[in-house]
Amino acid sequence: MLNYLLRRLLLVIPTLFGILVINFVIIQSAPGGPVDQTIARLQGQMGNGSRIGAAGAEAGGAASSRAEEDSLYRGAQGLSPELIAQIKKQYGFDQPASTRFWIMLRHYLHFDLGTSFYRDTPVTQLILQKMPVSISLGLWSTLVIYLVSIPLGMAKALYHGHRFDVWSSALIIVGNAIPGFLFAIVLIVVFAGGTYLQWFPMQGLFSAHWQQLPWWDKITDYLHHLILPVFCMVIGGFASLTLLTKNSFLDEIHKQYVMTARAKGLDERQVLYGHVFRNAMLIVIAGLPATLLGVFFTSSLLIEVIFNLDGMGLLSFESAVNRDYPVIFGMLFIFTLFSLLLKILSDLTYTLVDPRIDFEERS
Repeated sequence: MLNYLLRRLLLVIPTLFGILVINFVIIQSAPGGPVDQTIARLQGQMGNGSRIGAAGAEAGGAASSRAEEDSLYRGAQGLSPELIAQIKKQYGFDQPASTRFWIMLRHYLHFDLGTSFYRDTPVTQLILQKMPVSISLGLWSTLVIYLVSIPLGMAKALYHGHRFDVWSSALIIVGNAIPGFLFAIVLIVVFAGGTYLQWFPMQGLFSAHWQQLPWWDKITDYLHHLILPVFCMVIGGFASLTLLTKNSFLDEIHKQYVMTARAKGLDERQVLYGHVFRNAMLIVIAGLPATLLGVFFTSSLLIEVIFNLDGMGLLSFESAVNRDYPVIFGMLFIFTLFSLLLKILSDLTYTLVDPRIDFEERS
Protein backbone atom coordinates (compact mmCIF):
# COMPACT_ATOMS: atom_id res chain seq x y z
CA MET A 1 0.00 0.00 0.00
CA LEU A 2 2.92 2.34 0.71
CA ASN A 3 4.28 1.95 -2.81
CA TYR A 4 0.84 2.67 -4.24
CA LEU A 5 0.54 5.86 -2.17
CA LEU A 6 3.98 7.03 -3.27
CA ARG A 7 3.07 6.47 -6.92
CA ARG A 8 -0.20 8.37 -6.50
CA LEU A 9 1.56 11.26 -4.79
CA LEU A 10 4.15 11.43 -7.59
CA LEU A 11 1.33 11.36 -10.14
CA VAL A 12 -0.09 14.52 -8.52
CA ILE A 13 2.79 16.57 -9.95
CA PRO A 14 2.19 16.04 -13.71
CA THR A 15 -1.59 16.11 -13.22
CA LEU A 16 -1.40 19.42 -11.38
CA PHE A 17 0.95 20.82 -14.03
CA GLY A 18 -1.38 19.83 -16.89
CA ILE A 19 -4.44 21.34 -15.22
CA LEU A 20 -2.60 24.59 -14.51
CA VAL A 21 -1.48 24.82 -18.15
CA ILE A 22 -5.03 24.34 -19.45
CA ASN A 23 -6.49 26.85 -16.98
CA PHE A 24 -3.78 29.40 -17.76
CA VAL A 25 -4.40 29.20 -21.51
CA ILE A 26 -8.18 29.46 -21.13
CA ILE A 27 -8.12 32.37 -18.68
CA GLN A 28 -5.45 34.31 -20.54
CA SER A 29 -7.46 33.92 -23.77
CA ALA A 30 -10.61 35.41 -22.24
CA PRO A 31 -11.26 39.05 -23.26
CA GLY A 32 -11.45 41.90 -20.79
CA GLY A 33 -8.29 41.26 -18.79
CA PRO A 34 -6.96 43.44 -15.97
CA VAL A 35 -5.19 45.83 -18.38
CA ASP A 36 -8.40 46.38 -20.36
CA GLN A 37 -10.40 46.92 -17.19
CA THR A 38 -7.89 49.41 -15.78
CA ILE A 39 -8.00 51.40 -19.02
CA ALA A 40 -11.80 51.33 -18.92
CA ARG A 41 -11.76 52.66 -15.36
CA LEU A 42 -9.41 55.44 -16.34
CA GLN A 43 -11.79 56.47 -19.09
CA GLY A 44 -14.82 56.29 -16.83
CA GLN A 45 -16.20 53.24 -18.64
CA MET A 46 -16.51 50.88 -15.71
CA GLY A 47 -18.03 47.56 -16.73
CA ASN A 48 -17.07 47.78 -20.44
CA GLY A 49 -13.82 45.85 -20.05
CA SER A 50 -15.24 42.69 -21.62
CA ARG A 51 -16.66 44.67 -24.59
CA ILE A 52 -13.31 46.37 -25.12
CA GLY A 53 -11.50 43.02 -25.02
CA ALA A 54 -14.00 41.53 -27.48
CA ALA A 55 -13.41 44.40 -29.93
CA GLY A 56 -9.74 43.48 -30.10
CA ALA A 57 -10.59 39.83 -30.80
CA GLU A 58 -12.61 40.60 -33.95
CA ALA A 59 -9.55 40.48 -36.18
CA GLY A 60 -9.87 36.73 -36.76
CA GLY A 61 -6.88 36.30 -39.05
CA ALA A 62 -4.43 38.19 -36.81
CA ALA A 63 -2.07 36.55 -34.38
CA SER A 64 -2.99 36.43 -30.66
CA SER A 65 -0.36 39.04 -29.73
CA ARG A 66 -1.71 41.40 -32.41
CA ALA A 67 -5.26 40.86 -31.08
CA GLU A 68 -4.07 41.78 -27.59
CA GLU A 69 -2.45 44.99 -28.80
CA ASP A 70 -5.61 45.79 -30.81
CA SER A 71 -7.69 45.30 -27.69
CA LEU A 72 -5.48 47.55 -25.59
CA TYR A 73 -5.14 50.41 -28.03
CA ARG A 74 -8.73 50.46 -29.23
CA GLY A 75 -9.80 50.83 -25.62
CA ALA A 76 -6.99 53.25 -24.87
CA GLN A 77 -7.91 56.08 -27.19
CA GLY A 78 -6.79 59.35 -25.59
CA LEU A 79 -4.26 57.64 -23.24
CA SER A 80 -0.54 58.06 -23.75
CA PRO A 81 1.55 55.04 -24.81
CA GLU A 82 3.74 55.59 -21.74
CA LEU A 83 0.73 55.20 -19.43
CA ILE A 84 -0.37 52.05 -21.27
CA ALA A 85 3.13 50.59 -20.96
CA GLN A 86 3.13 51.40 -17.24
CA ILE A 87 -0.22 49.65 -16.75
CA LYS A 88 1.02 46.57 -18.62
CA LYS A 89 4.17 46.48 -16.49
CA GLN A 90 2.14 46.86 -13.29
CA TYR A 91 0.21 43.67 -14.06
CA GLY A 92 3.18 41.83 -15.59
CA PHE A 93 1.78 41.93 -19.13
CA ASP A 94 4.98 43.48 -20.47
CA GLN A 95 6.32 39.90 -20.56
CA PRO A 96 5.23 37.02 -22.83
CA ALA A 97 2.55 34.64 -21.55
CA SER A 98 5.02 31.74 -21.35
CA THR A 99 7.34 33.79 -19.12
CA ARG A 100 4.46 34.77 -16.84
CA PHE A 101 3.44 31.09 -16.56
CA TRP A 102 6.91 29.87 -15.57
CA ILE A 103 7.29 32.69 -13.04
CA MET A 104 3.94 31.68 -11.55
CA LEU A 105 5.00 28.00 -11.33
CA ARG A 106 8.30 28.94 -9.69
CA HIS A 107 6.44 30.89 -7.02
CA TYR A 108 3.91 28.10 -6.53
CA LEU A 109 6.72 25.69 -5.68
CA HIS A 110 7.21 27.81 -2.54
CA PHE A 111 3.44 28.24 -2.07
CA ASP A 112 3.78 31.91 -2.97
CA LEU A 113 0.46 32.58 -4.71
CA GLY A 114 1.21 36.22 -5.51
CA THR A 115 -0.66 39.41 -4.61
CA SER A 116 -4.20 40.36 -5.59
CA PHE A 117 -4.39 43.00 -8.32
CA TYR A 118 -7.33 44.83 -6.77
CA ARG A 119 -7.06 44.14 -3.03
CA ASP A 120 -3.28 44.63 -2.77
CA THR A 121 -3.19 41.68 -0.37
CA PRO A 122 -1.27 38.39 -0.68
CA VAL A 123 -3.49 35.68 -2.14
CA THR A 124 -2.47 33.23 0.59
CA GLN A 125 -3.65 35.73 3.22
CA LEU A 126 -6.95 36.24 1.39
CA ILE A 127 -7.59 32.51 1.23
CA LEU A 128 -6.73 32.07 4.91
CA GLN A 129 -9.11 34.91 5.78
CA LYS A 130 -11.99 33.34 3.84
CA MET A 131 -11.21 29.72 4.71
CA PRO A 132 -12.96 29.61 8.14
CA VAL A 133 -16.32 30.47 6.58
CA SER A 134 -15.99 27.87 3.81
CA ILE A 135 -14.68 25.21 6.20
CA SER A 136 -17.53 25.90 8.62
CA LEU A 137 -20.19 25.62 5.92
CA GLY A 138 -18.49 22.72 4.15
CA LEU A 139 -17.67 20.47 7.09
CA TRP A 140 -20.92 20.95 8.97
CA SER A 141 -23.14 20.57 5.90
CA THR A 142 -21.21 17.49 4.70
CA LEU A 143 -21.38 15.94 8.17
CA VAL A 144 -25.13 16.53 8.43
CA ILE A 145 -25.71 15.31 4.84
CA TYR A 146 -23.95 12.01 5.54
CA LEU A 147 -25.54 11.56 8.98
CA VAL A 148 -28.99 12.02 7.42
CA SER A 149 -28.56 10.39 4.02
CA ILE A 150 -26.90 7.09 4.97
CA PRO A 151 -29.42 6.00 7.66
CA LEU A 152 -32.32 7.28 5.53
CA GLY A 153 -31.05 5.46 2.44
CA MET A 154 -30.61 2.24 4.43
CA ALA A 155 -34.15 2.53 5.84
CA LYS A 156 -35.57 3.17 2.37
CA ALA A 157 -33.78 0.06 1.07
CA LEU A 158 -35.10 -2.12 3.90
CA TYR A 159 -38.67 -0.82 3.44
CA HIS A 160 -38.52 -0.57 -0.34
CA GLY A 161 -42.01 -0.09 -1.79
CA HIS A 162 -43.62 0.54 1.61
CA ARG A 163 -45.44 3.71 2.58
CA PHE A 164 -42.33 5.09 4.32
CA ASP A 165 -40.30 4.71 1.13
CA VAL A 166 -42.96 6.42 -1.01
CA TRP A 167 -43.50 9.41 1.28
CA SER A 168 -39.81 9.93 1.99
CA SER A 169 -39.09 9.81 -1.76
CA ALA A 170 -41.74 12.47 -2.34
CA LEU A 171 -40.17 14.73 0.30
CA ILE A 172 -36.71 14.16 -1.16
CA ILE A 173 -37.87 15.09 -4.66
CA VAL A 174 -39.57 18.26 -3.40
CA GLY A 175 -36.52 19.27 -1.36
CA ASN A 176 -34.18 18.63 -4.27
CA ALA A 177 -36.40 20.64 -6.64
CA ILE A 178 -36.25 23.79 -4.48
CA PRO A 179 -33.07 25.84 -5.14
CA GLY A 180 -30.98 26.37 -2.04
CA PHE A 181 -30.92 30.16 -2.41
CA LEU A 182 -34.73 30.29 -2.68
CA PHE A 183 -35.05 28.15 0.42
CA ALA A 184 -32.62 30.52 2.18
CA ILE A 185 -34.81 33.51 1.38
CA VAL A 186 -37.87 31.71 2.74
CA LEU A 187 -36.05 30.80 5.95
CA ILE A 188 -34.89 34.40 6.44
CA VAL A 189 -38.41 35.74 5.92
CA VAL A 190 -39.96 33.22 8.31
CA PHE A 191 -37.30 32.58 10.98
CA ALA A 192 -34.75 35.43 10.85
CA GLY A 193 -36.89 38.49 11.48
CA GLY A 194 -37.87 39.07 7.86
CA THR A 195 -41.61 39.08 8.54
CA TYR A 196 -42.60 36.58 11.21
CA LEU A 197 -40.18 35.10 13.76
CA GLN A 198 -36.80 36.24 15.09
CA TRP A 199 -35.32 32.88 16.07
CA PHE A 200 -32.06 33.03 14.15
CA PRO A 201 -29.58 35.77 13.11
CA MET A 202 -29.90 36.99 9.54
CA GLN A 203 -26.24 37.39 8.58
CA GLY A 204 -22.64 36.80 9.56
CA LEU A 205 -20.88 33.90 11.27
CA PHE A 206 -20.65 35.57 14.70
CA SER A 207 -22.41 38.28 16.67
CA ALA A 208 -20.88 41.75 16.97
CA HIS A 209 -20.05 41.16 20.67
CA TRP A 210 -18.68 37.63 20.08
CA GLN A 211 -15.20 38.46 21.41
CA GLN A 212 -16.62 39.49 24.79
CA LEU A 213 -18.56 36.25 25.30
CA PRO A 214 -17.31 33.35 27.46
CA TRP A 215 -16.12 30.31 25.48
CA TRP A 216 -19.32 28.27 25.89
CA ASP A 217 -21.43 31.20 24.68
CA LYS A 218 -19.03 31.66 21.75
CA ILE A 219 -19.71 28.07 20.63
CA THR A 220 -23.44 28.54 21.05
CA ASP A 221 -23.39 31.81 19.13
CA TYR A 222 -21.32 30.25 16.33
CA LEU A 223 -23.68 27.27 15.96
CA HIS A 224 -26.71 29.57 16.16
CA HIS A 225 -25.44 31.54 13.14
CA LEU A 226 -24.69 28.35 11.20
CA ILE A 227 -28.09 26.66 11.50
CA LEU A 228 -29.88 28.41 8.62
CA PRO A 229 -27.08 28.42 6.00
CA VAL A 230 -26.09 24.82 6.76
CA PHE A 231 -29.73 23.73 6.61
CA CYS A 232 -30.08 25.34 3.17
CA MET A 233 -27.01 23.51 1.89
CA VAL A 234 -28.18 20.19 3.38
CA ILE A 235 -31.56 20.47 1.64
CA GLY A 236 -29.87 20.75 -1.73
CA GLY A 237 -27.26 18.05 -1.11
CA PHE A 238 -28.79 15.08 0.68
CA ALA A 239 -31.20 13.88 -2.03
CA SER A 240 -28.67 12.34 -4.41
CA LEU A 241 -26.66 10.71 -1.60
CA THR A 242 -29.82 9.23 -0.04
CA LEU A 243 -30.94 7.67 -3.32
CA LEU A 244 -27.40 6.48 -4.04
CA THR A 245 -27.24 4.78 -0.63
CA LYS A 246 -30.65 3.19 -1.12
CA ASN A 247 -29.83 1.82 -4.57
CA SER A 248 -26.45 0.56 -3.40
CA PHE A 249 -28.01 -1.33 -0.47
CA LEU A 250 -30.80 -2.71 -2.67
CA ASP A 251 -28.21 -4.02 -5.10
CA GLU A 252 -26.26 -5.76 -2.32
CA ILE A 253 -29.27 -7.13 -0.43
CA HIS A 254 -30.30 -9.30 -3.38
CA LYS A 255 -26.89 -10.88 -3.91
CA GLN A 256 -26.07 -14.52 -3.24
CA TYR A 257 -23.81 -13.98 -0.22
CA VAL A 258 -26.66 -12.25 1.65
CA MET A 259 -28.99 -15.19 1.11
CA THR A 260 -26.21 -17.52 2.25
CA ALA A 261 -25.69 -15.49 5.43
CA ARG A 262 -29.40 -15.60 6.18
CA ALA A 263 -29.47 -19.35 5.55
CA LYS A 264 -26.72 -19.78 8.15
CA GLY A 265 -29.06 -18.32 10.76
CA LEU A 266 -27.67 -14.80 11.09
CA ASP A 267 -30.23 -12.22 12.15
CA GLU A 268 -31.08 -9.24 9.94
CA ARG A 269 -28.89 -6.83 11.90
CA GLN A 270 -25.82 -9.06 11.53
CA VAL A 271 -26.49 -9.49 7.82
CA LEU A 272 -27.01 -5.76 7.27
CA TYR A 273 -24.09 -4.38 9.28
CA GLY A 274 -21.70 -7.32 9.08
CA HIS A 275 -21.95 -8.05 5.36
CA VAL A 276 -24.07 -5.63 3.34
CA PHE A 277 -22.90 -2.35 4.87
CA ARG A 278 -19.22 -2.81 4.03
CA ASN A 279 -19.87 -3.53 0.36
CA ALA A 280 -22.70 -1.03 -0.12
CA MET A 281 -20.72 1.86 1.35
CA LEU A 282 -17.93 1.64 -1.21
CA ILE A 283 -19.85 3.54 -3.87
CA VAL A 284 -20.96 6.11 -1.28
CA ILE A 285 -17.38 6.71 -0.18
CA ALA A 286 -16.34 7.16 -3.80
CA GLY A 287 -18.51 10.28 -3.98
CA LEU A 288 -17.08 11.90 -0.84
CA PRO A 289 -14.30 13.92 -2.58
CA ALA A 290 -16.73 15.38 -5.10
CA THR A 291 -19.17 16.22 -2.30
CA LEU A 292 -16.53 18.03 -0.24
CA LEU A 293 -15.16 19.95 -3.22
CA GLY A 294 -18.61 21.01 -4.36
CA VAL A 295 -19.57 22.24 -0.92
CA PHE A 296 -16.27 24.05 -0.28
CA PHE A 297 -15.87 25.87 -3.59
CA THR A 298 -19.16 26.10 -5.48
CA SER A 299 -22.32 25.24 -3.60
CA SER A 300 -21.88 27.92 -0.95
CA LEU A 301 -21.63 30.93 -3.29
CA LEU A 302 -25.28 32.08 -3.24
CA ILE A 303 -25.65 31.03 0.40
CA GLU A 304 -22.67 33.21 1.30
CA VAL A 305 -24.18 36.16 -0.55
CA ILE A 306 -27.64 35.80 1.01
CA PHE A 307 -26.36 35.34 4.58
CA ASN A 308 -23.52 37.86 4.15
CA LEU A 309 -20.82 35.25 4.75
CA ASP A 310 -17.50 36.30 3.24
CA GLY A 311 -16.06 32.93 2.20
CA MET A 312 -14.10 31.39 -0.66
CA GLY A 313 -17.12 31.01 -2.92
CA LEU A 314 -17.74 34.75 -2.89
CA LEU A 315 -14.02 35.45 -3.26
CA SER A 316 -13.71 33.26 -6.36
CA PHE A 317 -16.78 34.85 -7.96
CA GLU A 318 -15.58 38.42 -7.37
CA SER A 319 -12.10 37.54 -8.63
CA ALA A 320 -13.49 36.06 -11.84
CA VAL A 321 -15.63 39.16 -12.46
CA ASN A 322 -12.71 41.52 -11.82
CA ARG A 323 -10.20 39.36 -13.73
CA ASP A 324 -8.02 39.22 -10.63
CA TYR A 325 -5.62 36.68 -12.14
CA PRO A 326 -3.44 35.97 -9.06
CA VAL A 327 -6.51 35.14 -6.98
CA ILE A 328 -8.09 33.08 -9.79
CA PHE A 329 -4.96 31.01 -10.38
CA GLY A 330 -4.26 30.71 -6.66
CA MET A 331 -7.79 29.41 -6.02
CA LEU A 332 -7.50 26.99 -8.95
CA PHE A 333 -4.16 25.74 -7.63
CA ILE A 334 -5.54 25.15 -4.14
CA PHE A 335 -8.75 23.62 -5.54
CA THR A 336 -6.85 21.22 -7.83
CA LEU A 337 -4.31 20.19 -5.21
CA PHE A 338 -7.05 19.70 -2.65
CA SER A 339 -9.11 17.54 -5.04
CA LEU A 340 -6.15 15.31 -5.97
CA LEU A 341 -5.25 14.73 -2.32
CA LEU A 342 -8.89 14.00 -1.47
CA LYS A 343 -9.00 11.30 -4.14
CA ILE A 344 -6.00 9.62 -2.53
CA LEU A 345 -7.72 9.91 0.85
CA SER A 346 -10.79 8.30 -0.71
CA ASP A 347 -8.69 5.29 -1.72
CA LEU A 348 -7.41 4.97 1.83
CA THR A 349 -10.98 5.05 3.10
CA TYR A 350 -11.83 2.21 0.72
CA THR A 351 -9.28 -0.01 2.45
CA LEU A 352 -10.58 0.98 5.90
CA VAL A 353 -14.15 0.03 4.98
CA ASP A 354 -13.13 -3.18 3.19
CA PRO A 355 -9.60 -4.44 4.00
CA ARG A 356 -9.90 -6.98 1.15
CA ILE A 357 -9.31 -4.16 -1.36
CA ASP A 358 -5.63 -3.92 -2.29
CA PHE A 359 -4.85 -1.13 -4.76
CA GLU A 360 -1.19 -2.16 -4.93
CA GLU A 361 -2.06 -5.60 -6.33
CA ARG A 362 -4.47 -4.02 -8.82
CA SER A 363 -1.80 -1.65 -10.10
